[in-house]
Amino acid sequence: MLCLRLHLRLHPGAQMFTVHLNRIHKFASVQMATTLPSKKAKSLLYPFSNLETHLDRAVDRTPFQLFHPSLEDMVQAEQLFTASPSHKIDYFTSAERIDHAPNLKQPEVCFIGRSNVGKSSLIKCLFALTPEVEVRISKTPGHTKKMNFFKVGKVFTIVDMPGYGYRAPKDFVDMVEPYLFTRKNLVRTFLLVDGSVGLQEADRVALEVCEETRRPYVIVVTKIDKSKHGTLLTNLMNLQDVVQTQTTSCFPQPFLVSSLNFWGIYLLRCFIAHITGGMKLTDTSKS
Repeated sequence: MLCLRLHLRLHPGAQMFTVHLNRIHKFASVQMATTLPSKKAKSLLYPFSNLETHLDRAVDRTPFQLFHPSLEDMVQAEQLFTASPSHKIDYFTSAERIDHAPNLKQPEVCFIGRSNVGKSSLIKCLFALTPEVEVRISKTPGHTKKMNFFKVGKVFTIVDMPGYGYRAPKDFVDMVEPYLFTRKNLVRTFLLVDGSVGLQEADRVALEVCEETRRPYVIVVTKIDKSKHGTLLTNLMNLQDVVQTQTTSCFPQPFLVSSLNFWGIYLLRCFIAHITGGMKLTDTSKS
């Protein structure tokens, strides 16, 4: 932690978020997280560490720690999620069809998942250092009816997709599948799964669609604060078994997040920055 604080002192630009300090979540930045006791800070930065002690020694931890960047890398990555006069971050546009989607050249990532899995809440957390970005969130499942595009400067775009399942748009398939199959600048799809209930039948269908696209995708396990360790671990291990035995394009490591407590948000920011070419990491694996 000391080396991180020293890094922040030597690189004042890493503290640009202070302009909006009174408006953002208390754990929106890595610097804020490192003010906590070491164990709590580690659970925010690397949430799998909170579960690792409850796993049997025989369980292979490697798939859960393939992407394990340094604190300094996380600090660098969050600068891409912090707006400045030369780096604007904002909602750009919405589209109901792929032919209505904006013609953007920069790398793009999208978030899909069941209605009420927490897509919009997660995106709002990713943008917490720029709280003026308008990400609409509703407690009513199926609130997102269009593909919503958010531009992160000239570096990449994040797309919030409508949810599938309960109260999904009637034309959900016609809207989403052409995007997943044909969007040329789509570099990664993030498939969100509710960690408190595990992989559902609708999620398995979405998994099959992602496989059919033959494009790389990642599973993000949301709401990890909503269940006890035992339930979460059971759901996580079942999910991991599906990934290992039934997928070929899925990144082996699931990303664990909580939009309520900010667990895993910094790690996910860093991964997005890495895969979109927004930054070059010093190290991406646990030594």
